[in-house]
Amino acid sequence: MFLRMIYDERLAQAAWLIGCQQTGEAIIIDPERDVDRYLEVAAANELRIVAAAETHIHADFLSGARELAERVGATVYLSVEGDADWKYEWLDKKADGGTYPHKLLKDGDTFRIGGIHFRVVHTPGHTPEHIVFVVTDEGGGASEPIGAVTGDFLFVGDLGRPDLLESAAGKQGAMTPSAKQLYHSLARVGEFEDYVQVWPGHGAGSACGKALGAVPTSTLGYERRFNEALQHATSEEAFVEFILAGQPEPPLYFARMKRDNKLGPPLLGELPQPAPLEADALAKLRKQYGEDKLAIVDTRPWEEFRTGHLAGALSLPLKKEFPTNAGSLIGAEEAIVLVARPEDVEEAVRNLVRIGYDRIVGYLPAEALTQQAGFELPTSEFVDVAEAQRAIQAGEVHVLDVRRASEFAEGHIDTAANVAHTRLLSRLDEVPRDKPLLVVCRSGNRSARAASLLQRRGYRALNLEGGMLAWKAAQSGATSQATVGT
Repeated sequence: MFLRMIYDERLAQAAWLIGCQQTGEAIIIDPERDVDRYLEVAAANELRIVAAAETHIHADFLSGARELAERVGATVYLSVEGDADWKYEWLDKKADGGTYPHKLLKDGDTFRIGGIHFRVVHTPGHTPEHIVFVVTDEGGGASEPIGAVTGDFLFVGDLGRPDLLESAAGKQGAMTPSAKQLYHSLARVGEFEDYVQVWPGHGAGSACGKALGAVPTSTLGYERRFNEALQHATSEEAFVEFILAGQPEPPLYFARMKRDNKLGPPLLGELPQPAPLEADALAKLRKQYGEDKLAIVDTRPWEEFRTGHLAGALSLPLKKEFPTNAGSLIGAEEAIVLVARPEDVEEAVRNLVRIGYDRIVGYLPAEALTQQAGFELPTSEFVDVAEAQRAIQAGEVHVLDVRRASEFAEGHIDTAANVAHTRLLSRLDEVPRDKPLLVVCRSGNRSARAASLLQRRGYRALNLEGGMLAWKAAQSGATSQATVGT
């Protein structure tokens, strides 16, 4: 049996390529939308992808299952469990008008890819239709499972969050019943031996849980002993209280991913190939789309952005948080112009199409941002702690804390309002305009992203340099000095 985890570091998402080396057939489970990567890995190992499967309808990326069915004729294996609201609706929408080869799966169903046996286990809670694939290498002579692709049910050190149908998809009243479903799904873990490996859908950094481990795989025995969420499953009440507490605000784009993965992700085909732009071409695009429908996405580091950037540009450095920030701060229908080094353009494009941004209409080479190239380059405003304290005491600013609610509850500036930066675009009507905004986060990174959005939308936003870390350090220093003085 061939097993390969193909991992997206930025979304902390794992797709699992499982192949039978005797027949050369392979399946990819939970693929992202730019499927050429999976086809290349399969071909390099003398395998052909004949099937694609999903553990559930995803919220954090657009699925590549439909793309593979269209491109290579892969048979699609999808859950038919759960309620009527969460059934796949794209299986009869092939580009030529036909129906994709598919099999809808219920608890206990089985299928084979070459000599590899897959059994379906229904594990609702994260979503109603969620399933796990239990894998036995019968072609290799095994009669017991080697592992399970657990999707967003069981992670290393955590469980999939049960609140997203309510907090992200807007299904009111779903959170507590989903948590109870997840509690009862844990009984399925007891059906397997300790040695069965856990091949999860996400790792540390994913927004699909609150405490995912950085180790990529585990075993059921290890998780039974050390997974904190499982330790709190002493009763339904205790488990529900624990699993719902402290879940971070979901990124704004999650609701759109849920919808599109249910209805059918738009077919991608080849990756977009944005052309380089000059000042006059950018000006024409701005006029064509309008300022509100053309997002200028500046992927340079903050240190470069703040010293000079295009008016209205969003500061979204091409780091681990790039897709989460992009999905939260760019409107769903907006066209995009990138500011990026030419060698970074494809990477940025891949990250954008994975969350449904296909209208990337050009890019501006980062080195073109000079006054001599015909661009006006406003700077970003930021203040240190001393200036921030003075402005607050004088009543000159409103304080906007863009950390998670759980962070805010642990301590904040007295006058601050709290909106997580991943939800800010949908809550701008709550943000006052009568004074400048002092934007605050832990260290100054999330607030820089939020400040660029606010500036684009016509606010005057001042970023607190160093964030709450600097604020608390200054308070601590003042207290120490006062103590020494007495």
